[in-house]
Amino acid sequence: MTTSNSTLESALDQAGNIRDGEELDTAIIEKFVKQHVDNLEGDLRITQFPGGASNLTYALSFDNQELILRRPPFGTIAKSAHDMGREYRVMDKLKPTYPYVPKMIAFCDDPSIIGCDFYLMERLVGIIPRSELPKDLTLTKQETNTLCTNVVDKLIELHQVDIEASGLAELGKGDGYIERQIEGWSKRYRNAKTDNVPDFEKVMAWLHDNMPKQVKTCIIHNDFRFDNVVLNPENPTEVIGVLDWEMATLGDPLMDLGNSLAYWIEATDDPMMQMTRRQPTHLEGMMTRQQVVDYYCDKMGIECDDFTFYRVYGLFRLAGIIQQIYYRFHHGQTKDKRFANFFMMSTHLETICLGLIS
Repeated sequence: MTTSNSTLESALDQAGNIRDGEELDTAIIEKFVKQHVDNLEGDLRITQFPGGASNLTYALSFDNQELILRRPPFGTIAKSAHDMGREYRVMDKLKPTYPYVPKMIAFCDDPSIIGCDFYLMERLVGIIPRSELPKDLTLTKQETNTLCTNVVDKLIELHQVDIEASGLAELGKGDGYIERQIEGWSKRYRNAKTDNVPDFEKVMAWLHDNMPKQVKTCIIHNDFRFDNVVLNPENPTEVIGVLDWEMATLGDPLMDLGNSLAYWIEATDDPMMQMTRRQPTHLEGMMTRQQVVDYYCDKMGIECDDFTFYRVYGLFRLAGIIQQIYYRFHHGQTKDKRFANFFMMSTHLETICLGLIS
């Protein structure tokens, strides 16, 4: 493992300037924080993390401590779509049995504070592995494999959490999860379809006709990716945190794995897929998708001779997510130019799905 003296600074995930229109009232926030955290020194400084298209994340910095504030996006939004109280309770209950969750500090549902629900949690200081590793961090093939294994192990550990012991038995319906997902994402895709993307009808019909039996019910993350884990800056192959629990529920573990592998771009994948890569799964030493499936099923004691259904589901769900975003751009609800060519990805994902089921 090669690092420079600047690695601890340059590789750490950092907050920056607050985007226009997403400012918080420093005095109000400082008063609230000091009601819940003792012995804070100095004046509050607020910065914002740049990533994320959903809930907003801010760093609250005092001279002797840093905290995280999470709130829903600004604007008129259905509270159920950004249930901060649910997200807070999930992490708070999960923390004792799954220690990679940040420690929860306080939840606020008083709209007179900042106009919406929000919560405070500890800040996990570390490296978040995005599309490329930090330039000052170079891992050997073996170290990369260790990192990959450690990340997959955290998903396995989550799926092995005792639901009853965690107090999260009411988190979701559990049974019937596969059918609800296929029906739900089919409806969402049809509702978000534009005239320049394929209809996915053959793929949706295949998924409907080939639903397997649910292997078990467990706590699932629903957005488990490398860029949602935090690595130890002193040992970047070690996972010290797992973030973004807003979609966590009770469901089928292989469906959760299928969701994760939709983002798992290998070095040999086609150029279109390479353009969408958000995590460093292309590096030498990373497992292939099939190796992940084999490793996961062995550790979980699950028999899965054919992962095709879960792979196709993950890709179709990704197409649904992409198309929902593109729909907003296509109809002028957002002018963010990053979304202008998303229709091409929807088309490409259908081609991959049809290739898998043919």
